[in-house]
Order: sequence, then C-alpha cells, then structure tokens
Amino acid sequence: MAKIKLGVSLRSLAWPLRRALQEAQRAGAQGVEMAAQGDLAPRGLSQTGRREVRHLLSSYDLALGALFCPLRHGLDVADNLQPRIDFIMEAMTLAFDLGPRLVVVQAGKLPDKDDDPRLPLIRESLETLGRHGDRTGTTLALDTGNESGATLRSFLDRFDSGSLAVNYNPASLLIAGHNPYQAARALIGRIKHVHAEDARAINPNRLERVPLGHGDLDWLQLLASFEEIEYHGFATVTGENPAELGAGLKFLQRLTG
Repeated sequence: MAKIKLGVSLRSLAWPLRRALQEAQRAGAQGVEMAAQGDLAPRGLSQTGRREVRHLLSSYDLALGALFCPLRHGLDVADNLQPRIDFIMEAMTLAFDLGPRLVVVQAGKLPDKDDDPRLPLIRESLETLGRHGDRTGTTLALDTGNESGATLRSFLDRFDSGSLAVNYNPASLLIAGHNPYQAARALIGRIKHVHAEDARAINPNRLERVPLGHGDLDWLQLLASFEEIEYHGFATVTGENPAELGAGLKFLQRLTG
C-alpha cells in the first residue's frame, strides 16, 4: 500500500490554532493544511509570529503539509489580477518560512484553445509565479478538476520551471467528468499534495461532494495508484466539521494501516 502521510485541513474549523492542532494530534494526523488568511495572512504575520507557528506545530509533533491560498477569482480573470499574483507570492514566501514550501491554489479553468483571450493571462501569471518559486525554493500546486489530468500535464509541460506542480483532488475530477485514476497516472511526478475528498452520483447527471468514504471513489484503487506513481506525500482530509475530518482520517488510517 502507498506510503503516504495523512493530514487534516484546518481551513473549515473555527477553533483557535492551538486547539485545532491539539485535536489534529489527538486524531492521529501526521500533519495539517492551513490557509493563508486570518491570523495566518502573510502581510499580518511577523517573523516572530512565524516562529511561534513553527514552534506550535513542533510542540504537537505535526508537520505543515501545505499552505492553502484562498482566491476570489482565478488567474484567468483580468480584474485585480496583479494583487492576486502578489498575494500568492506572499503566501509562497510564508510557506517557505513555515516549512512546507508548498502552496495550493485554485488557478481557474485552463483555456481550451490557443486563441482564448484568457490564455495570456494565466500563462503570464504562472510564468511569474514559477520564476518566484524557482528563486525562493517554493512550489505552487494547481488544484485539479477543471480539466483532465492529461490536459493539465500537457499545459504545465509548457513552462520552463520546476516550481509548478499539482494538488490532486479526485472528487473534483470525478464531479467534472474526468477519470481520477487515469489522472493520477497522467500526472506522475507532478503531484505534490492530495486533497482526500469523495463524491457520489445523486442522479445520472449530477454528482456532489460527500464525506470521505461515503462516495463512489475507490480509495483502495487510488492508494494503489499513488504507490504506482511513487507518490509519498500528504493525503489531507477536508471537511465541514471536526467529526467529518476525524471520520475521514480514520477511514484512511484503516486502509493504510
């Protein structure tokens, strides 16, 4: 079975950081994902504050698997694009300071055609962010779902940067009509983080997200795919509440134990 690390996302929890880390440790997580907002907003977190966050993580024996960078719009939207790029770069610097050197972002839908007016926007944005990552030693992982794994792989291969990667989300791929198992193989070497989410068909034409282990995804097959492509990073459980996170983590612990 895949030798992956198991984590939980703290993004949906309203608890203070210390309480959230305590609960993650109690549940048996090896690491956490946090969002670059609120108390962890890059511009508001001093160097002293960054050291305190690292100390807290260490005191609970938890790694920071990834830093999630929330955006209102993707990199394919022209309005206020430069401030979004600046914010992502600040989050990448914060990710370096806090340890994971990895930022997850929802970049938006990739253009289907070369004459799509959105193509220069997202291409130039990723070129800028890729150069920043190469300079600072951080990686930007684009969330999957809007396109197939093969399409995303082909697009990323156009960039001369080692700092652009993928956050693999099988639920998003399934909901969008893509094959998540084929996507994992297509993205070999590109996947740097996994969101452990699930989805289920509620009628022939619609799928929706459900708690991990309650959907249509075959997680034994996914874990075998991770082993096949030698992915050994974090599989991070997301959820709307502590109970959902804990149950999802236990589900993966049973499969990987």
